[in-house]
Amino acid sequence: MKADDFEAMLERARAAGVKSMIITGGSLHESEVAVKMAQQYGENNLFATVGCHPTRSAEFDKFRGGPEAYLKALDDLVASNLTGKGRAVAIGECGLDYDRLHFAGPEIQKQHFRSQLSLAKKYHLPLFLHSRAAHADLVRILREEGFGENGGEGVGGKGGVVHSFTGTVEEVGELMDMGFHVSVNGCSLKTEENLAATKAIRPERIMLETDAPWCTMTSTHASKQHLDNIPDSLKQLYLPESLKPERFVYGKPIKGRNEPCSIGAVAWVCHSLNGVPLEKVTEKAWKNTVQVFGLHELEDRP
Repeated sequence: MKADDFEAMLERARAAGVKSMIITGGSLHESEVAVKMAQQYGENNLFATVGCHPTRSAEFDKFRGGPEAYLKALDDLVASNLTGKGRAVAIGECGLDYDRLHFAGPEIQKQHFRSQLSLAKKYHLPLFLHSRAAHADLVRILREEGFGENGGEGVGGKGGVVHSFTGTVEEVGELMDMGFHVSVNGCSLKTEENLAATKAIRPERIMLETDAPWCTMTSTHASKQHLDNIPDSLKQLYLPESLKPERFVYGKPIKGRNEPCSIGAVAWVCHSLNGVPLEKVTEKAWKNTVQVFGLHELEDRP
């Protein structure tokens, strides 16, 4: 059994300039774990989201007591963790994923996406949205549920972010016009089309993420041409040398496991794409994140 290197991961993140993290809940169970971890490591400014990923939507129907009981359990988890360190700061990860319909069909996904939107309205929390090959239906449902303007302000919503964005330039524009933010990571920078969409995100709507441990940036991605120019001093912080799992050494990251420290590399690609100073990219993304998720206790941090 390998050693738990969570603390070492946090140290690498701090060294790379990461001041806060949001742990994503992808199901009821994962949301419970996310909140528990965020509270346990609250002194590191960790927060959590509460929701059910579209590929896990079938859990609603399989849950003891059915969909209403599953939604109530999510509701109760949010209600009991709205304040203090490690609190729940968004509803999600929720949305639609038509790339992996073998986990849950479109109708099941749509039904339980709508039900989670009710939590965002009830608790006035932003949405942490997932969209894969489903933009038209995602936008239609958001509009029908009152999130078509100002991020749903008229129905109690507080906007949110479409994370790990891999859509088109046109889709970026529509989401921003509806009052949502768009977040990019390694998966958002794979192709030239991805880079064009990333470049189309307005500064006041951009967020940066890693989606750790997923969405690693690799040498086959279009982002590589931009990462080739990153200074060695920053590369060592953002993309430290990693080892294969079987060669694990405490203090070294594991190959293929994306880490929060690599958010700096995402920022570097955005800086290179737009010709904007790196500090301006990170400052704007930070301010957007603090504002949307209500992390106001972090506003005055240097």
